[in-house]
Amino acid sequence: MTADTAVRWVQADGSPIACREKLKVLEENRMELAQVMRDAFEDAVLMGVDEAAMRGVLSDMVAGLKSPRR
Repeated sequence: MTADTAVRWVQADGSPIACREKLKVLEENRMELAQVMRDAFEDAVLMGVDEAAMRGVLSDMVAGLKSPRR
């Protein structure tokens, strides 16, 4: 999925988020995060980091996120 691809935001029960303000915030956050990730990825690759290794670092960061509900 690219930063330009629309996302269907869903709740834990699978029902869609319908609140326009929530959808706006979620989309803004997604776009900001996509830009930061692109910048970090490009910086790393230009500094000589293997692309697959950097993708692994980014994936590990996402996998390591703790739920705020715990």
